[in-house]
Amino acid sequence: MAYTVTPTPVGPVGSQYCVCKVELSISGQNLLDRDVTSKSDPFCVLFMEVNGKWVELDRTETAVNNLNPAFAKKFTVDYHFEEVQKLKFALFDQDKSSMQLYEHDFLGEFSCTLGMIVSSKKITRTLLLGNGKPAGKGMITIAAQELSDNRVITLSMAGRKLDKKDLFGKSDPFLEFYKPGDDGKWMLVHRTEVIKYTLDPTWKPFTVPLVSLCDGDIEKPIKVICYDYDSDGGHDFIGEFQTSVTRMCEAQDACPLELECINPKKQKKKKNYKNSGIIIVKSCKITRDFSFLDYILGGCQLMFTVGIDFTASNGNPRDPSSLHYINPMGTNEYLSAIWAVGQIIQDYDSDKMFPALGFGAQLPPDWKVSHEFAINFNPTNPFCSGVEGIVQAYSACLPHIRFYGPTNFSPIVNHVARFAAQATQQEAASQYFILLIITDGVISDMDETRHAVVQASKLPMSIIIVGVGNADFAAMEFLDGDSRVLRSHTGEEAVRDIVQFVPFRDFRNAPKETLAKAVLAELPQQVVQYFKHRNLPPINSEPA
Repeated sequence: MAYTVTPTPVGPVGSQYCVCKVELSISGQNLLDRDVTSKSDPFCVLFMEVNGKWVELDRTETAVNNLNPAFAKKFTVDYHFEEVQKLKFALFDQDKSSMQLYEHDFLGEFSCTLGMIVSSKKITRTLLLGNGKPAGKGMITIAAQELSDNRVITLSMAGRKLDKKDLFGKSDPFLEFYKPGDDGKWMLVHRTEVIKYTLDPTWKPFTVPLVSLCDGDIEKPIKVICYDYDSDGGHDFIGEFQTSVTRMCEAQDACPLELECINPKKQKKKKNYKNSGIIIVKSCKITRDFSFLDYILGGCQLMFTVGIDFTASNGNPRDPSSLHYINPMGTNEYLSAIWAVGQIIQDYDSDKMFPALGFGAQLPPDWKVSHEFAINFNPTNPFCSGVEGIVQAYSACLPHIRFYGPTNFSPIVNHVARFAAQATQQEAASQYFILLIITDGVISDMDETRHAVVQASKLPMSIIIVGVGNADFAAMEFLDGDSRVLRSHTGEEAVRDIVQFVPFRDFRNAPKETLAKAVLAELPQQVVQYFKHRNLPPINSEPA
């Protein structure tokens, strides 16, 4: 998406690693009528491309006599951000009870990636016949929804006047929470920490997924057992009670919920037995733990910028030994990296206009060195149309520039950071910026780059660095804070790790998808981490 600096901030609008399930709802409009005496009886078939072949995943039911069907059966697909997942939706008019598709009349098809669907949430497209022409006025609508309960529950618990179990001191109480299992037995879902030497404990608040605690059913019974801890593992039973999330949610900060802790054996023996203490629910809150897909379905756009290294160490682009030499196949390591990352990210950007910048070259007409120039030589409009546009601009600019140096990263990092900083004024999870830097070597402005990355870590921004050639990339590994926190030369720490570095040489003989998986694996986490840190929900999120 082309991004421009907006002079006035817009008012506010409205965690887990991303492999999840997406539900696709299908409907058709104005389908071709293939039946002579009645209307078509359509059904939809979903195919996915696997190793270059279309493989059938599932089929909907058949809608009888209906040219505008809304299918009740949904398709469920595993979603992987870092892969291009090609899908094909084909509609047929059921004529016989055969499972063979060639026995039925073809009503049209539509192909796209799963990324395209989730980034738009809902798409309506023309159905095409086998010859690529429209299938009459036939259209297909596909709507996506994430299939996960992202609610989490945070409980704050305490106890009062619990039974004393230790001979020479007070009890060391802890709680265990159970839900009913499928086999009818109670299943442990959470254990609190032990509070030593007290009959009036206050446990630390804890957060668990609502699905873990009660399978997402807030009416489901929950059993809570209180024990006195013993180091030999033979914990003494203090008491128990049953409740539900609905009941615990009655607890408010000013008005806690008190539940009697009962020991059934004592209750039977003693006539005047009241309880073995009180367990207090101090507070119970249900919130949503938003995922990467929640933000994408909510309308967040991924803004992609490419930075290309044109320093002299790459070699003369007309020389076959140069890293910028475009071989007879029409490619090189720079182009391979642009394609691998760009083809994934472009699905998440509505207008697919990407700035492409170069650094480390002398530019005509005065041959001054530049560390952030538009490779289409249009500084006011550095945008290229799609990944193809970047590739064309790159190939076109090579003969017109002189490779020079030094290898300065900070100007391009700061360039994208300026736009990312502008986006923060909107106070909404609407844009996240990705800078892909492709380079052949050692960074010359390491102090400035470290400082730029540390400042960028506070912004909606991630940096992917692909190292091409066989240089020493130790400095790049240093910027990628997987093993330790990155600090600027002044000692300031990065708020979060936003740099992902991979050397292209590790992927030279691997399938092209492997590079994309490696460089994009951490991105969903980085997006979620940033918006959570800023307490920004997805734009169109529902309350828990």
